[in-house]
Amino acid sequence: MKCDAPYRMRRRVLGAVVAGAIVACVPAVATADLPATVVRVKPSIVAVGTFQRTRNPSFAFHGTGFAVGNGRLIATNAHVLPEKIATDAFETLAIATLSGNSGTIEVRPAKQVGFDEGRDLAVLSIEGSPLPALALAERVEVSEGQDIAFTGFPIGNALGFFPVTHRGIISAITPIGIPQNRARELDPALIRRLANDPFRVYQLDATAYPGNSGSPVFHPVTGEVIGVINMVFVKSTKERVLSDPSGISYAIPVGYLAAMIASLR
Repeated sequence: MKCDAPYRMRRRVLGAVVAGAIVACVPAVATADLPATVVRVKPSIVAVGTFQRTRNPSFAFHGTGFAVGNGRLIATNAHVLPEKIATDAFETLAIATLSGNSGTIEVRPAKQVGFDEGRDLAVLSIEGSPLPALALAERVEVSEGQDIAFTGFPIGNALGFFPVTHRGIISAITPIGIPQNRARELDPALIRRLANDPFRVYQLDATAYPGNSGSPVFHPVTGEVIGVINMVFVKSTKERVLSDPSGISYAIPVGYLAAMIASLR
């Protein structure tokens, strides 16, 4: 298998400082248990966006999320959440999910209860009956070369409201720093962390798309979540990411999400 020519990094939603990334050129190994795992995972996957009754479409897709904890908590990326919501026009933060076996799309109001821009993670709370919650891996023993899968909405609902699963491998565990949206928000503590203490993320040899932001990365056999998709690697321009994907993505380790959820109790 021949590696592509060197890629140049472009910022996708949030800027990134990447060091020590090693791209694996080994194709993902088929996992016999994956089909059964996907059946268990899909009911937990939701779309995250905003709802405005007078708008067409009324639900505006922003990214993927998944149920955790008591089933009324939704994990996603911080960058998936809108910067502003037009509350004066009755716009609300919301999630959308398929209701049972009917194929009906159910939209539920949501509110932000956890937010960590530095780790690009957020947790939402929803009302109503709980969704099937995905288990977070308690003892995360992740190694380079291991098989993974992730499920989400790679290009929103453009092809229908159906969660899509991709598989791949962890090609590297690499340090990364995610700076703030604007330079004036950089403070001395953040600059020191970016320069001297970048946290580690998973570089994946797998094809993800912008709508996959917030998708759970899980073990193909157990279904336990080991990370959260947050970035894709763009070869040329972000406009070509759909037609010419790089096959390289990044995920935030689940330990940071688990700590956030624990702090909410």
